[in-house]
Amino acid sequence: MTNQPITRQSDPDDISVELSSRRTGMSFQRTRMSADRTLMSVIRTSLSLISFGFTIFQVFQKLRDQNVVTHAASARNFGVALVALGILMLIGGIVYHGQFMNHLRTERKAMTAAGLIHGESGFPVSLTLITAIVLLFVGIAAIVSMLFQVGPFG
Repeated sequence: MTNQPITRQSDPDDISVELSSRRTGMSFQRTRMSADRTLMSVIRTSLSLISFGFTIFQVFQKLRDQNVVTHAASARNFGVALVALGILMLIGGIVYHGQFMNHLRTERKAMTAAGLIHGESGFPVSLTLITAIVLLFVGIAAIVSMLFQVGPFG
C-alpha cells in the first residue's frame, strides 16, 4: 500500500484498500472516545458516591456538634465508607483506562508500522483522564478531612 493520492484513474483495488485502511484508522479514534465515555461514567458514579458520603458525614457531624443527636457514629461511618468506595472506584477506573489506552496505542503502532492503517493523527492524553485524576485528589482530600478534621473541607 502506498500513500499516493487516490484519483479516478486509480485501481479499484487500491481505492478499496485505502478506504478500508482509513476506516480502520478511524475505528481507533472511535474506540478511544468510547474508552473516554466509560471513564466519564466512572467519574459520574464516583463523584456521586463521594459527594453523597461527604454530605451525610457533614450533616451528622453538625447535628452532633449542636447536640441534636448523640449517637451519629454509624451514620458518619457510612458517609466515610461511601467516600472511600467512590475513591476506590475512581482508582479502578483510572487504572483500567490507562491499561486499555496503553494496549490501544501499542496495537495502533503495530498496525501503523505494518502499513495497515494511517497513523498521522495523534493520540493525546485524555482530558477525561486528567479530570478523573483531579477528582481523585479532591476525594482523597475529602476523606482526610473527614477522618482527621484537617484540610480544606474541615
